[in-house]
Amino acid sequence: MKILLYTELQKSIEKSGLGKAIKHQMQALKENNIEYTTDPNDDYDLVHINFYGLKSFMIAKEAKRKGKKVIYHAHSTEEDFRNSFKLSNQVAPLFKKWITTCYSLGDHILTPTPYSKKLLEGYGLENPITAISNGIDVKFFEKNEKLGKEFRKKYKYKDTDKVIMGVGLYIERKGILDFVELAKRLPQYKFIWFGYSNLAYSPKKISDAVNTKLDNLIFAGYVEPEVLRGAYSGCDLYLFPTLEETEGIPIIEACAAKIPALIRDIPVFDEWLNDGVNVYKAKDIDEFEDKVKKILEGELPSLVDEGYNIYKKVLSSPSFEMVQNEKKIKEEEAKIIEKYRLKEEKELEKLKLKLEKLKLKEEQKTGNNIEN
Repeated sequence: MKILLYTELQKSIEKSGLGKAIKHQMQALKENNIEYTTDPNDDYDLVHINFYGLKSFMIAKEAKRKGKKVIYHAHSTEEDFRNSFKLSNQVAPLFKKWITTCYSLGDHILTPTPYSKKLLEGYGLENPITAISNGIDVKFFEKNEKLGKEFRKKYKYKDTDKVIMGVGLYIERKGILDFVELAKRLPQYKFIWFGYSNLAYSPKKISDAVNTKLDNLIFAGYVEPEVLRGAYSGCDLYLFPTLEETEGIPIIEACAAKIPALIRDIPVFDEWLNDGVNVYKAKDIDEFEDKVKKILEGELPSLVDEGYNIYKKVLSSPSFEMVQNEKKIKEEEAKIIEKYRLKEEKELEKLKLKLEKLKLKEEQKTGNNIEN
């Protein structure tokens, strides 16, 4: 079996969470010796699409026309499209209609969480949908003291500084406004945000937030994975004030690095992250402020060991390998191919029976003519 792993605008999204997910898929296919191509002009048996662009839509349509099976990976929803870029809320209903049209082309739909699966089912999609985490390389993100020290040295943090980190694009949905507000309210702590997106597409309030000048606030922009790994290892708290996610990979990375985590209490986390059990949660800016202080001052117990075990539940593997999820994906793909192969065989058998009946009728008709 040969897979077409198709993603348009790959260079534009390679630094995003979607870009990471696609790299995981490629690596998993290689490690499992499954042949794949990224060139739609190559021959292939099944296409796995990760994006909702027009080219992706046309590739899926063409595959369907040729009788090839389509796996559509639903990384985006209307809910996580809102509060992202200029006019995103105004065009969100149209976005929902478009992605629903795209995803409906999938013989099978994959999406990162049961939460996003529920959203998609609410769109009226009747295609089979499976929730499979995008996954992370847990070994890569495990705490590394050396890299942690290098991180603090690079950004000129003292050993006594208490550092709070955030990760995400420069969009409102990621909670960047609350992150900046907390930096203003808590000048005794250091705040650093990793991630980047073009501010030309962001509302003014986001541009203003990113350009905020505070002695305790740094916007580090996009950094290489090794630097981010060092940040997870060298900071004192991971803060995730996101307003909406289909999964929220950075929280899994933070838990793998065994650092305290404080996240917003939103539905996507309900089934696998529990307040006071494996992470801490806050509903609003005041609760975030209160819990940041209590976590960093040792007034709340550490949950890092419980958090470290998150990936066991989320990724269904005691020592998660990126291969695990892709194996599940390939199993689903194989099931789909087998299902349609059997269906085609049944249709072929029906056709054969019809032809035999027609042949028998013709023979009987010929015999009658001869007798007459």
